[in-house]
Amino acid sequence: MASLSGPTTPFPPPINRRPESQPAKNMEALKLKERENKERKVMVNNKIASQKAISIILRREATKAVIEKKRGPTNSKKLLPRTVLEALHERITALRWESALKVFELLQEQLWYRPNSGIYVKLIVMLGKCKQPEKAHSLFQAMVDEGCPINVESYTALLSAYSRSGYLNEAFYILEEMKNTSDCQPDVFTYSILIKSCLQVYAFDKVQYLLSDMTSQGVKPNTITYNTLIDSYGKAKKFTQMESILVEMLHQQEVEPDVWTMNSTLRAFGNSGQIEMMEKCYEKFQCAGIQPSIKTFNILLDSYGKTGNYEKMSAVMEFMEKYHFSWSLVTYNVVIDAFGRAGDLKQMEFLFRLMQSEKIKPNCVTLCSLVRAYGQAGKAEKLTGVLRYTENSDVTLDTVFFNCLIDAYGMMGCVAEMKNALEIMERKGCKPDKITYRTMIKAYSMSNMTSQVKEFKAVLASLGSTSP
Repeated sequence: MASLSGPTTPFPPPINRRPESQPAKNMEALKLKERENKERKVMVNNKIASQKAISIILRREATKAVIEKKRGPTNSKKLLPRTVLEALHERITALRWESALKVFELLQEQLWYRPNSGIYVKLIVMLGKCKQPEKAHSLFQAMVDEGCPINVESYTALLSAYSRSGYLNEAFYILEEMKNTSDCQPDVFTYSILIKSCLQVYAFDKVQYLLSDMTSQGVKPNTITYNTLIDSYGKAKKFTQMESILVEMLHQQEVEPDVWTMNSTLRAFGNSGQIEMMEKCYEKFQCAGIQPSIKTFNILLDSYGKTGNYEKMSAVMEFMEKYHFSWSLVTYNVVIDAFGRAGDLKQMEFLFRLMQSEKIKPNCVTLCSLVRAYGQAGKAEKLTGVLRYTENSDVTLDTVFFNCLIDAYGMMGCVAEMKNALEIMERKGCKPDKITYRTMIKAYSMSNMTSQVKEFKAVLASLGSTSP
């Protein structure tokens, strides 16, 4: 039998094959080992980070418990600085002023405590937002007593606390004190805060005084100052003053209008029904290089919707879609209200479903628009559906919503449902106001239920200040 001698493959074995292949195998093994080491390190680091996070959370929670209970005079003075400061910051941010002051007292008791003007200023600002000017003044005095440096920022915080609470005389007194104190001269932020507070109570004479005082002190208004004036004059329908401020702003080289300036101007003209003027201003701002925001489009949509200009509304919506502007809660509320006013319930309901599918949570404004539309259309069964929705959602209802609901039932002559709405209102903890009672009296009168009107007025007489 024939046998084949020699190699089974026609190609000779490569010369020095072993020395070449060994380093390649070693390199591959080293890379594999290095990769395994990296993965192991990542796993270990993740585990350590997770343990640290759990430890921090538990320590913070434990410290908060100590802060709340303040057990023992020795332990309460040896708390970790970070945890006490974090607890204080959380309460300041949440405007829980009573709890924040308690934590601050505990902070002062710590062995490591040193007076810090920054913490005082934050507390004073918080108290101003919570309309506690007397408490803010006490802290300001404590700040002085502890030897903290008093500067423009601390004075401005105290002035803001009084002006936010409507104590304008006290705020002006602080302003004069600042002018007479070295290194504490009021700046543009001081004046802007006081101007805003004066505008909120329509004290326009005081605003003019402040603007003159700024000039005499050599303080120039900034964009925030001008925007505040334009917005407030626009809301008060003082268009002459608003335009005057806008012209003055445009002549200032150091100050440039921004999107807030544009939005305030558009809102002023849009809310007053001056659509042509609103559109002209929009074009001028765009020519000046100011780009619109989602708030700008919401203002345009709202203005067109209230004047029944649905074609232009559609044009704005198409523009938003073309340039990928995502709808916000306000956008949905504006458009839902517009379709409701137009009586297009089908489109209104589609948008209501769409906003929920987009994970945008409806609020009381949304529900009020639905209720008004159903009331005008005489759809009592739809109002029942809205109430059912409120029972299954976490929307916080307010007096305005129930007033809309009572008015809707009243327009349809559904007296029993109207009374039921009042009962639900009280059960939800919403206090009826003058509008509530006036609406109910009007509904009873329209239903020719004279005896019930007399009964209702008798009830109102016992309510004192809440009666219409």
